[in-house]
Amino acid sequence: MPRSVNSVAKRARRKKVIKQAKGYFGRRKNVWTVAKNAVDKAMQYSYRDRRNKKRTFRALWITRINAGAREHGLSYSQFMGALKANDIELNRKVLADLAMNNPEAFKAVIEKVK
Repeated sequence: MPRSVNSVAKRARRKKVIKQAKGYFGRRKNVWTVAKNAVDKAMQYSYRDRRNKKRTFRALWITRINAGAREHGLSYSQFMGALKANDIELNRKVLADLAMNNPEAFKAVIEKVK
């Protein structure tokens, strides 16, 4: 019995990886084995960094809230504790946006919790 090879699927699989490697430098973009390794590594990084992005943004929001709160004589932890005590349910993303782009509204929140 002759050997059966599915070259259509093989070509499609390779074409898909080469397409994903578009924009890479040197052999990473057009040599199958190098491109496959580069794309696999890129996928690992993208999976990891989709999770890291959430941490990074939370840290940024905390920094912005802290800066805004300190302008009004509160630390970040005091401010967040006062928010919880007064049952104000604004998340860090919204608070950071207020502190950056709408200081008068942020000041109103500060006055409410003091």
